[in-house]
Amino acid sequence: MNDITTPPQPRLGIDIGRVIIDGSAHPGGGDTAFFSGDEATMLATPETPDAVDVIARLVIRFDGQAWLVSKCGPRIQARTLRWLDAHDFYRRTGMTPDQVRFCRSRPDKRDHCLQLALTHFVDDHPEVHTAIRGAVVHQYFFGPQRRPVPGYGQHTPTWVDVERLVNRSLVR
Repeated sequence: MNDITTPPQPRLGIDIGRVIIDGSAHPGGGDTAFFSGDEATMLATPETPDAVDVIARLVIRFDGQAWLVSKCGPRIQARTLRWLDAHDFYRRTGMTPDQVRFCRSRPDKRDHCLQLALTHFVDDHPEVHTAIRGAVVHQYFFGPQRRPVPGYGQHTPTWVDVERLVNRSLVR
């Protein structure tokens, strides 16, 4: 009898800050506008270009097996949830509010990756990628990176790059 292992069902994890919510592009003052501005200012923080459209296609590609996993404290968590609602994120992407997870430290994202059996993860922060190494096969370092991306990850400066590389990984 042959030992045939079925590859795991592809499952996607996505960070939120600087990956979906583009604080640096806020017309009223960059990232600080999201974190410390009033409600209207916070809600005016734009989406990262192409994020919602690509995520919507990836949610379909992953048969709905996609989660947002973000590190923040309770106040920013509440702001993030209000931003997602105000931007009609769930309807536009096909995700649901129960597909959003929060943790208090970047290394804690590893626990979510393991619990959800994620195979792909998009995050801008190298510390997260170091923490999830070995837990997630396909790691995408989103946006500008200060240092070269390690060999276990792939640099994805834009959402178009994310989509291209994720699709390539799913064809193999």
